[in-house]
Amino acid sequence: MTTPYPNLLAPLDLGFTTLRNRVVMGSMHTGMEDRAKQFPQLAEYYAERARGGVGLIVTGGFAPSRTGWLLPLASKLTTPAEARQHRQLTGAVHAEGGKIALQILHAGRYAYHPLSVSASSRKAPINPFRPRALSGYGVHRTIGAFADTAALAREAGYDGVEIMGSEGYLINQFLAERTNRRTDAWGGSPEKRRRFAVEIVRRTREAVGPDFIIIYRLSLLDLVEGGQSWDDVLALGKEVAAAGATVINSGIGWHEARVPTIVTSVPRAAFTWVTAKLRPHVPVPVVTSNRINLPHVAEQALADGDADLVSMARPLLADPDWLRKAESGREDEINACIACNQACLDHAFARKPVSCMVNPRAGHETTLRLLPARRAKHIAVVGAGPAGLATATALGQRGHRVELFEADSEIGGQFGIARRIPGKEEFAETVRYFTRRLEVTGVKTHLGTRANAEDLTGFDEVVLATGVVPRVPALPGIDHPKVLSYVDVVRHGKPVGHRVAVIGAGGIGVDVSEFLTHTGAPALDRDAWMAEWGVTDPALVPGGLTRPRPAPSPRQVYLLQRKKTPIGAGLGKTSGWVHRAALRAKGVERITGVGYERIDDAGLHLSVDGRPRLLAVDTIVVCAGQEPVRELAGRLGDVPVHLVGGAEQARELDAKRAIDQGTRLAATL
Repeated sequence: MTTPYPNLLAPLDLGFTTLRNRVVMGSMHTGMEDRAKQFPQLAEYYAERARGGVGLIVTGGFAPSRTGWLLPLASKLTTPAEARQHRQLTGAVHAEGGKIALQILHAGRYAYHPLSVSASSRKAPINPFRPRALSGYGVHRTIGAFADTAALAREAGYDGVEIMGSEGYLINQFLAERTNRRTDAWGGSPEKRRRFAVEIVRRTREAVGPDFIIIYRLSLLDLVEGGQSWDDVLALGKEVAAAGATVINSGIGWHEARVPTIVTSVPRAAFTWVTAKLRPHVPVPVVTSNRINLPHVAEQALADGDADLVSMARPLLADPDWLRKAESGREDEINACIACNQACLDHAFARKPVSCMVNPRAGHETTLRLLPARRAKHIAVVGAGPAGLATATALGQRGHRVELFEADSEIGGQFGIARRIPGKEEFAETVRYFTRRLEVTGVKTHLGTRANAEDLTGFDEVVLATGVVPRVPALPGIDHPKVLSYVDVVRHGKPVGHRVAVIGAGGIGVDVSEFLTHTGAPALDRDAWMAEWGVTDPALVPGGLTRPRPAPSPRQVYLLQRKKTPIGAGLGKTSGWVHRAALRAKGVERITGVGYERIDDAGLHLSVDGRPRLLAVDTIVVCAGQEPVRELAGRLGDVPVHLVGGAEQARELDAKRAIDQGTRLAATL
C-alpha cells in the first residue's frame, strides 16, 4: 500500500525490539500520575492512544525520590508496591499492541517544596524555594535512585524508561555552568559536569539489562545564559550513547528561558534543525520534538534526515487517532493541536486535571463518552462558532439528525477572528477540522441563514450557540468616525491609522494590539521568529541565545485598562508572558488605571490616576467586552432550548469552555 508518509509509518528496529512506526507520544504530566486511585483513568487515557497506533508512549514524569518530587506527594516510583500499581498502565497499553516507557524525572531546583536539591544552592527565578546542594554522597545516592526506579519500571512491565536530562531539571542543572558551581568530581569543567548524566545512564543500563529501551532526553538548546556549548552537547550525546542509551530525544529550552518553545506563535518544526545537527554525531536513533502537529510536518522532518523519530505530546491529546488517520489517508480528519496550552499546560501549572481545548475528552476518557443515542432526535444548533460546532458534531456522532444554522457565510465564529492574529494562524486548523467533521457526522449545514423562530419549529430540541457581540461602552463620542470595534479591524479589515488606542486590555485587546503591530510578513516564518526572540546556532553562542531583533511596529499602539493590575495578568500562565514580551518588543505603551472621558477630533481624552491626558490618535479600537446573543431563547415556545458558549455566558472569549460545554451537552441529549 502506498502512503504519503513512508518514513513516518516505517517500523524502527532497535535490535531487541521493534517500534511499529516513528511516532513517540512525548511525556506530558496529566495530574493523574500523582494518585494511584486515578490509574484506571490514566490507563484508559494511554490505551486510547495505543489503540490509535502510536509507536511508543512516554508517561508523565515520575520522581526517583522524594527530593525529586515536582510537588509534595506528587508522582514517584520507588517501591515494589508502587510498581504493582503501574501494571494497570502497562497492561492497558500492551493489550492494544503498544509500547510504553516510564519517564524518570528529578525536578531538582524546580521542585516546589522545601526538600529540593540541586548541583549547587542556586534558586530558580521561577521558584521561591532555594535548593540544597547535593553532597558527594547525595550525588551517588541520586544516581542509584534513577537506576532503582528503572529496575522497578521493568518489574512493572514497562518497555523502557526515559531519563529526563533537559528542560532545566536536575540533570540539566548539573550540566550547565549556570547552575553547577561545584569544584569537586561533579563540576568545575564540562567533563565533570557531564559525569552525573553519564553515570545515571550507565547505572541504569546495568540495572535493566541489554533488552530494555533507555531514552535519554538531551538538552540541545538550553536557551538560557550560562547554558551548554555545542561541543558540550555533542560530547554528552556520544557519552550517553556509549553508556547504554538506546535512543536520544531532543529537549529544547529551560522552563525559566525567555524564549517560548511550544506556544502557538512558535513556527511548526521550529527546532528540527538542531536535532539534525546532532544526528550525524551519535550512533543511536534520535528524536526531534516541539511544534510538530500534522503528518506532513513530521514526514518532512524525517524525509529531510533531521531525525529518526518524531515526538508529539499535545497533538495526541488533541487526537488520539492521529496516527490511524494518517495511515488511512484521512489526515483531513485530524483534530490538530493548535498549541494554545489553555487546557493542557495551563491546567498542569494550576494543578487542575489536564485536558485539551479542542478535545475535551482528553483525560476524561472514562467519564465523557459519546455513546450512540438511545433515540435519534431532530436537533437544531444555531451558531457555528466553537460551541455550536462542538455540539453539532458530537450530536451527529451519537446518531442524532442535526441541522446547523449560521448567519455568516462561513463557519468558525470567533475562531475566524483568532486565526487572523499573528501567531494564531494555527486556529485555522480547528476550523478545517470542524468543516470536515460536519461532513463525516452528517450534520446538515445552513450557511448565510439567520435562523428565526419559524425556522426552528418542528425540532425536538434547539441548542443556541449564537455567541456574542462586542459591547459598546457608554462613552461620549463613541460614535465618532475614529472608533472601530475589534471585529471591524480584524475580520473586516477596515483601515487603521498610525497612532492607535486600544480600549480594553483583556485577551482580545492583547490580540488586537499584536495584530496592529505586525506587518503582512509570511505567517510563522522560522527565520523571522528566531531573529525576533534571539535564537541562534548553539555552535555560535552557548545555549543558542543571542540578542533579540524584533521587526519594528508599523504603528504606535496604546493599550488601555481601567484596572491598575498589570496588563495581561489574566492570560494563561504558559502563554501570557509570551504575549506581554511581544508587546514590549513592539513598543506598545501599556497604560493602567485609566478613566475614559470622551472622544473627539483631537483624539481620546482620559485620566490616568486622576491626571488628565490626551492621546492624539488616529483610530480607537474598542475591545471592552461582549454581550450575549440569545433573543431567540424566549421565542421558541415549548421546544426545549439549551444555551452554550457565549450565548450562555458572555465573558472574555473562552473557546475552551465553549467546546467543553457543547460536547458535554451533546453527550446527554
